Amino acid sequence: MKQIRRFSALFAAALTWAGVHAADLNQQLGLQTWTLRNLKFDQVVEFAKKHGIKNLQMIGNHMDPKAPIEETKRKKAVLDAAGLKVYTFGVAGTSLDKEENRKLFEFAKLLDIKVIVVEPGDFKIFDNLEELVKEYDIKIAIHNHGIRSLYGNPAVVRALLKHRDPRMGVCMDAGWIASTGMDPTRIFKEYDGRVFDIHLKDKRVEKTQGDDVAFDTNIGEGQGKLANLLAELKKTGWSGVMAIETDSNEFAKNPDDFVAKAKAFVEKTAAGLN
Repeated sequence: MKQIRRFSALFAAALTWAGVHAADLNQQLGLQTWTLRNLKFDQVVEFAKKHGIKNLQMIGNHMDPKAPIEETKRKKAVLDAAGLKVYTFGVAGTSLDKEENRKLFEFAKLLDIKVIVVEPGDFKIFDNLEELVKEYDIKIAIHNHGIRSLYGNPAVVRALLKHRDPRMGVCMDAGWIASTGMDPTRIFKEYDGRVFDIHLKDKRVEKTQGDDVAFDTNIGEGQGKLANLLAELKKTGWSGVMAIETDSNEFAKNPDDFVAKAKAFVEKTAAGLN
């Protein structure tokens, strides 16, 4: 018995040394402000405070990387005073012009953002993005939409990243993965440490005579089997942010209810994993 306890202690110490810690899923919740696309910046701040969410992934409607620096500093001061953090922004537009993309990295540097979410319209853009990643030591994360989009097939994304800088990874949209019929948990595993950010979204798919059609659901009520994903995040000690998001205009009309249900789902799931 003593030998078993000693082995367990040594194993736990090894995990700590390796930097593997149990994820605190409730603290890792964030909000993609596309969910609040009907609100203005100041309303977004109040909404986040009301729901106790400190990590925000901003869209351009709420904070524009190309805005005058004075406007960005003013908004940052408002966020700081409210105890909120813009941990990333996106999906950010990118260009074949490296100096145009530099504006994204300067914006990120000003806000102390560690990862930028992108979805380049041309694979050639990754060349100058990689140069900027190395120069600024700021990560980029490729976002996926549906299976017919450039990055909808995870195998394509893995191939694109295979020989790139390790600071180039994935913003995995769980809802869009589910819309393809694939399992977000399996895809997360197959990315093998390259998932830097997650859009916590769920969808159900309806069969039609033509293309299948995907509809947003409340988090945990779709085909993403998101409880399994949360369990995997907990198990592996994943340290990123899960940004609550919806593409549904109906949910966006009443984001309070949508976000409250998403938080409740994560809290209940996390409690069952402890």
